[in-house]
Amino acid sequence: MPLMEWTERLSVGVTRFDDEHKKLVALINALFDAVQAGRGREALGKTLDELVMYTQSHFINEELALAHSSYPHLDTHRSEHAKLARQVIDIQQKYHAGASTMLSMEVMSFLKAWLVKHIQGTDQKYAPFLRDQAQT
Repeated sequence: MPLMEWTERLSVGVTRFDDEHKKLVALINALFDAVQAGRGREALGKTLDELVMYTQSHFINEELALAHSSYPHLDTHRSEHAKLARQVIDIQQKYHAGASTMLSMEVMSFLKAWLVKHIQGTDQKYAPFLRDQAQT
């Protein structure tokens, strides 16, 4: 059973961003599966590397669409993205410094909580704005 299930409550109604959010959910679930199988430490490095690259790509995509649509809260949205990017890089640095396998559980809990909060809070605010501008 996955740690996190994609549900319509997480949908922002913008297909490309829903697809990207689903990929983030899949990364969290892949890490969870590895931890459950006793391979958390090995999987964490790969997952963190992929997460750093994927979140950067996703954040750029969102921010470009929001800028193109003159979204009025883009600066706040960018700030949240920057904060998460710093947090993920900090976790990645802890991992490379030899942090314990408990880091896997810390990362999963953090990512799940952040992703749900961000999608259901911040991203839901842009959803009607982009849908109104036919950005789906």
